[in-house]
Amino acid sequence: MIGKLKGLVDSFGEDSVLIDCGGVCYQAHCSARTLQALPRVGEAAVVFIETIVREDMIRLYGFASEAEKSWFNLLMTVQGVGARVALAILSALSPSELASAIALQDKAMMGRANGVGPKLATRLVTELKGKVPAAPGIDAGTLGLQQALGEGVAGGAVSDAVSALTNLGYSGAQASAALARVVAREGDGVATEKLIRLGLRELSQA
Repeated sequence: MIGKLKGLVDSFGEDSVLIDCGGVCYQAHCSARTLQALPRVGEAAVVFIETIVREDMIRLYGFASEAEKSWFNLLMTVQGVGARVALAILSALSPSELASAIALQDKAMMGRANGVGPKLATRLVTELKGKVPAAPGIDAGTLGLQQALGEGVAGGAVSDAVSALTNLGYSGAQASAALARVVAREGDGVATEKLIRLGLRELSQA
């Protein structure tokens, strides 16, 4: 089983890359984010690989990080999500954004991906609630927010507070981490305005 490719970028396709590994070129289908992150043709690259074997084909899927690969496999545990839709989701959302969308039950964010309608977006955030891949690169701030919320669903106040803090210039990771501390201390029934105020206080002390 191929776990990782190390070689030179040979060429790019619309949704794939050819990696030359000692004269043998492997085609890996990738998300748009991974394709953008790869170096130029002729340069050295490392691509994490997931191999899917079916009766009529063997196809390699490539990822820029182990976190993205782990999310790919987790997304495909949801009914209605195949490899193509999983890549579309990973093209639209980074692993950190995916974790935030699930923690906040944000169907609109999940719906940014091509092929993800309202019903599938709802199924994704519902079935993946509390599930985060165990892989390097998963955002600790978002994990903290999920743990603080427990099995509950983030209310609009928490989601609005995250949005407000990111609009003020903080990263999603910073906002999630700050609000995780607030929710753990105050509970998840706090009004938006107070969440923002307490979140800003946490960020100022960080």
